Amino acid sequence: MTAQQLHNEAFVLDSHCDTPSRILEGRNMSVRNRDGHVDFPRMKEGGVDASFFAIYTSNFLENDECTRKAFQMIASVYDAIDDNYGEVALAKTVNDARNLKAKGVSAVFLGMENGAPFQRDLRLLRLFYRLGIRYVTLTHAGNNEICDSCAAVEKKWGGVSPFGREVISEMNRLGMIVDVSHISDDSFYDVLKYSRAPVVATHSCCRALANHPRNMTDRMIKDLAAVGGVIQINFYPAFLNDSYAEKFWPLCDAFDAAETDFKKNPGDSAVRSSYEKAKKEMEALKRPSYKVIIDHVEHAVNIAGPEHVGLGSDFDGIETCPEGLEDISRMEMLTEEMFSRGFSEHDIKLILGENFLRVFSEVENLAIK
Repeated sequence: MTAQQLHNEAFVLDSHCDTPSRILEGRNMSVRNRDGHVDFPRMKEGGVDASFFAIYTSNFLENDECTRKAFQMIASVYDAIDDNYGEVALAKTVNDARNLKAKGVSAVFLGMENGAPFQRDLRLLRLFYRLGIRYVTLTHAGNNEICDSCAAVEKKWGGVSPFGREVISEMNRLGMIVDVSHISDDSFYDVLKYSRAPVVATHSCCRALANHPRNMTDRMIKDLAAVGGVIQINFYPAFLNDSYAEKFWPLCDAFDAAETDFKKNPGDSAVRSSYEKAKKEMEALKRPSYKVIIDHVEHAVNIAGPEHVGLGSDFDGIETCPEGLEDISRMEMLTEEMFSRGFSEHDIKLILGENFLRVFSEVENLAIK
């Protein structure tokens, strides 16, 4: 079997992309876009059978604004799927996704990145579940009412809050996957303690290879595997390689500031010029190869075994991509790289999607209906 045949036969799943934010901004998902990372034609080109679209909201939005934006993004994804009837469909279960692959239809799952939109109200959590949300990344770049973030200098709870324990229990009851990406190390261990279902890191890398708090230590990876979980390797170059990250972060900060100004004043030529200059400088920095993603996959496999590793791109939520993997249409490159390194066909299939689907099935089966 060739790498291409293997890729086509496998169930290929990307556990995290931020495309709903781009749809809300006006991206036409029906056509092959020249910018961004994900649209439905490129998803098909890349042989990706299912992708989790993350309903992302910033920790720095007011509660009602956060909830409204989440509903708007969900509505926008629904509309995009409706506009591509017969080519793409919403999936809510593992069986949905497998049946869609058999029909040649791409599956879109919904995840939520930052649990702030349900505002300390479990009724809203249940409503988001009914709308299709199948995992929740408990927080993002700041502490919230559920738990502490790895990005926050000062922690609020020292792990998971009392309300966070209620959230985890209710997610277990419903059959929603708990996502430990972005949360603090203390919060991670609290989740392992309180969840009766296996959990995932939908888009994280290995701290041993790139020393960033968003990444997971070898001990965390082992402990995640011990409860049946999976680490889904992130494609963000700044989380993959320390040398690149050291040069990248100042350029990224300058770009973020220029982009904020540009969005506020899109008609100002000077603002546009500053934005384009900052973007050009950031993109000119030599990026690590896509092969570094498989370095992280290989490390995690050596730590935890091939049954506990997968892929979570973070496409459309990252400013740059690894060289050679500029968007979702090139996902087959990862299969080819694993194939060339001597990964078995069985293990490649596990990593491409079967591991995540196994966790998803276990969470579904443990739910109290």
